[in-house]
Amino acid sequence: MAVETVAVGAFGARDAEVLRFRDMHSGYVFHVASPDAHPDLWQRYLRGALGVYRHYEVEPALEYEKVADGRSTSLFFAAVDPAGEVVAGLRAQGPYLVEDEVHGLGAWSGRDGEADLRAMIAERIREGIVEVKAVWVTCEGIAHRAQLGAAISRCVVHAAWLLGARFGFVTAAAHSALLYESSGGRIAVGVPAVPYPDDRYRTVPLWWDTHACRTSATKLQASLLALERAALGAWFTQARRLSAAGDARMGGLAQA
Repeated sequence: MAVETVAVGAFGARDAEVLRFRDMHSGYVFHVASPDAHPDLWQRYLRGALGVYRHYEVEPALEYEKVADGRSTSLFFAAVDPAGEVVAGLRAQGPYLVEDEVHGLGAWSGRDGEADLRAMIAERIREGIVEVKAVWVTCEGIAHRAQLGAAISRCVVHAAWLLGARFGFVTAAAHSALLYESSGGRIAVGVPAVPYPDDRYRTVPLWWDTHACRTSATKLQASLLALERAALGAWFTQARRLSAAGDARMGGLAQA
């Protein structure tokens, strides 16, 4: 589905077009847009991602040069603090049309589990798969970092829902799996962890089923998912009203 947008501040200002919701636990406001709808915010999100990936010495996994133009990104989420600084975010690709578009599959190329993961992708792709990449949270110096990380895990569900896909997909370090599982993600059964992006990490694939994740998420995460979806839905409603009003004005001008 095409993601509708509304402008924050003066309606109609293209560089401010976003959807948004506030994380009730961390207090940060999440802005959701496509890179071309909000190029300045996109660049700020990317700079933050680059800094964090460099900090952990995994910069090649970001593939900055490949993704910087925004063409492979359907939506991105940027968490903004009261001073306007981007402190966390992620980007979403898809929904995919064919199995080989799934970027994370490459980590299992030629390794145990590749065939099983391919079969899972093939089974789900007709109902839509959205893959989340370049997930980051500022390393230090921010309040409520744990709550912010939990909010980021919920954004996987929001991304799939906003893009009309049933399934969310992430490849993540095994030590972060519990965080993702709190929002309804589940490690792919039968697919062993792989050393990616290097031998310091054990990376696992995780799936979210948007039809069932509220029942598989923790009680708190399920409640926050519902609240945030309602907030995003309210933005949709406002966008439709603004669009209809704009069409009516244009129609009146055409008849004058």
